[in-house]
Amino acid sequence: MAPKRSSSYQMSALPVTMFGHLVAVAVITLVLLWLLHFRDGLAFKSDNKDKIFNLHPLLMVLGLVLISGEAIMTYKTVPATRKRQKLFHLLLHMIALVAGIIGIYAVFKFHYELGIPDMYSLHSWLGMSTICLFGLQWVLSFFSFWYPRAQQSTRARIAPWHAVFGMVIFFMAILSAETGLMEKFIFLGLRRSQEALIVNFIGLLILLFAVSVGLGVLLPRNLN
Repeated sequence: MAPKRSSSYQMSALPVTMFGHLVAVAVITLVLLWLLHFRDGLAFKSDNKDKIFNLHPLLMVLGLVLISGEAIMTYKTVPATRKRQKLFHLLLHMIALVAGIIGIYAVFKFHYELGIPDMYSLHSWLGMSTICLFGLQWVLSFFSFWYPRAQQSTRARIAPWHAVFGMVIFFMAILSAETGLMEKFIFLGLRRSQEALIVNFIGLLILLFAVSVGLGVLLPRNLN
């Protein structure tokens, strides 16, 4: 006979997702502080090419990490009908995808204007794989679950795979962000400084956000 579960170990997704929201705010705040205060700011066109590059970490973290993570948590955080939750999930992922595409464009533009080779690091390989899979997942999901929609039985079979691959792509985005921060840390030659602390804290908070999203998906919305 299986032992009974202790109710003291049960927990709803609400406190975890709330913590995730707070961490997301902290991440974007630190990223903006880093780029605006220490890295000269942001621009699509500038004689200071670093301003063009700075759009890349901002948009990739904002889109593929934070907005994507919020989209994943939609089913636990948005108090609405299932159809409206699906719509929010779809739209947030679309915004994340657009931000990611612009972020990729910014780094290619930066490399082109300075004559730097493209796609030479593990970070770039991971990042490009992530954005390509993210886009493919979004397109397939749109046609399967939204318009024109597959049959109910087909959607039921696809849904678990959609969720699994969605989490895989999300954690690929987390890994891409962490390797990108490390690559920039080494490239800039950061040591013991205020900027180094901020970059390290960004990395740690991104990891905490990923854990919050993962737990938010696994835990029930409400305890009965």
